[in-house]
Amino acid sequence: MHQIGVVGLSYRHAGVDEVARFALPKAEIAARLPALRDSLGAAEILYVGTCNRVEVLYATGDGSPAGDCRRDVYRALTGREPEPGEATRILRAWTGEAAIEHLFLVACGLDSAQAGEQEIAAQLRGAWEAARSARASGPTLDRLLGEALSMANRVRRLAAGVRAPSLADLAADRALQHLAGRRAAVALVGVSPMTKRCATVLHRAGNPLLIVNRTLQVAEEFAQVVSGRALPLDEFRTRPPDVGALVLAAGGGEPVLDRDALALLAQSAAQTPLIIDFGVPPNVDPEAARLAGLARIGMNELVEAAQERRLAQLMRLAPVRAAIDERLTRLRGELATRAIGRRLADLRGAFEQIAAEEVERALASELRDLDDSQRELLQRLGATVARRLAHLPLAGLRAAAAHASADAVDAFFREARLRRPTLPGATGDNKRQR
Repeated sequence: MHQIGVVGLSYRHAGVDEVARFALPKAEIAARLPALRDSLGAAEILYVGTCNRVEVLYATGDGSPAGDCRRDVYRALTGREPEPGEATRILRAWTGEAAIEHLFLVACGLDSAQAGEQEIAAQLRGAWEAARSARASGPTLDRLLGEALSMANRVRRLAAGVRAPSLADLAADRALQHLAGRRAAVALVGVSPMTKRCATVLHRAGNPLLIVNRTLQVAEEFAQVVSGRALPLDEFRTRPPDVGALVLAAGGGEPVLDRDALALLAQSAAQTPLIIDFGVPPNVDPEAARLAGLARIGMNELVEAAQERRLAQLMRLAPVRAAIDERLTRLRGELATRAIGRRLADLRGAFEQIAAEEVERALASELRDLDDSQRELLQRLGATVARRLAHLPLAGLRAAAAHASADAVDAFFREARLRRPTLPGATGDNKRQR
């Protein structure tokens, strides 16, 4: 576990504007992953960017412990050298088991602003697919992401029949409150886990939906699912229809709707629409919305509202926390045993070789009068005793590897030098095996 590290920031200790400074445009992620991996000196890497989180997960390739890479991540994501102490002040870092625990908490929604939300698992899967496509992920991160998403699936089973909340639910509720019972159309800009969740809630409420996306085909495919109408983003900008609310969660580093588009949106609406903006950085500039006379709810407001419900949700999800601890314990043992597997096999082989050589020495001297069947019986007995004697240190090492430091385990193998007897007629000193 010690070769795993995570560096990033989220709503928990940074504002949305701060998170946005480190966010990579979605279209650039695949191309920038190899350079990001090289800048950290890592063998594998994964970038996770959501509406309130930017994190980099990485693994070393030589089994060495993951270091604190906050300065490197700061430089790679912002394009400038941090001031003294700036990277450690803004970014958070986890290494080893703490990094894996953090990944599990994120995947299961326990680290989300709206505790228990399930959209993060889909976002994490998308980040993993992007890393694999860019050949930036490898066997270590593939194993961990598989475990994390499996854990998220287990959470969904534990919560079967319970509608897990999310920030998208809050957004949909705000839109419905604004509409006050009117069946006005709601536009959803960008096809993402957040807009999909909003669409589900709004569709159930009976509101017509307008799915807006840069790529019309993507919008059309999702529009069919929610009985909505699709519209390309360029057309929505220049000829917006009458909508009562607008939910945005589109990628990119620039506002999706500028002042001119917002002015047209306000003019075309029968009643002033509400803008709910999941964008990081914002899809709608707050000042531009104010000048157009439009109310805007951004990530800061949504996160603040979610915090009021967070404690109650965490209490409900206590069994999930216990399940994560159980999975961590099992994974710790598996990874530790895998890390020393070759040396355990060598140790078992050393016991068996010592026993075999002692039996051969005895058969060549004081037991040389035994017949073939007796010799074979003695040889089998020696091998059995060797395996049983080896079981005790091997079992102890497996347990120690899961709880002790890597240095402690290395010290055992370094100091446990098993003396091998030599057969009669052999020359030179008895050899030792580490």
